Amino acid sequence: MVGDVLRRMVGLLDGVAIPFMIAGSFASNAHGAPRATQDLDIVIDPEPSTLEALLERLPQEAYHVDPAAAREALRTRGIFNIVDLATAWRVDFIVKKDRPFSRAELTRRVATALHDVPVFVASAEDTIVSELEWSKQSAGSETQLRNVAGIVAARGSALDMVYVQRWVDELGLGDEWSKARG
Repeated sequence: MVGDVLRRMVGLLDGVAIPFMIAGSFASNAHGAPRATQDLDIVIDPEPSTLEALLERLPQEAYHVDPAAAREALRTRGIFNIVDLATAWRVDFIVKKDRPFSRAELTRRVATALHDVPVFVASAEDTIVSELEWSKQSAGSETQLRNVAGIVAARGSALDMVYVQRWVDELGLGDEWSKARG
């Protein structure tokens, strides 16, 4: 079921040439921190024209989407969601922020397959930094800190810790990083 949703989303995004990467719990899962979820987080980098093209390809009989919310998310670099009516899966589209970390994160995405669907996923290091940010924004969410600890445990010395520490320092995530590492 989730493979079908993922396949449709990748097809839609590729079809309108919107750069994207899978983030959140699916990225955490891909990097060794398994967690069940009922939503799919996708970071996108649309132009106004490609966002409009995406919205045109989301028919009301197949998807619940608020076009005004999508346009506002593009304007504010925020989040909007759609619901795949066939499966009731929610897809959160996170518009890439206009800042150095977000630009680096998208360029470092990794090609892989999830549920037999070829996709781009946020790198392990960028998933760590993003999960630390989500934890900070939600007043210390334990779920994100567990995800970080799981990725660190699974990837160990394969992680570029200099890169992680750079963004932890620049984004003010030291407290969350310390908590996640125990």
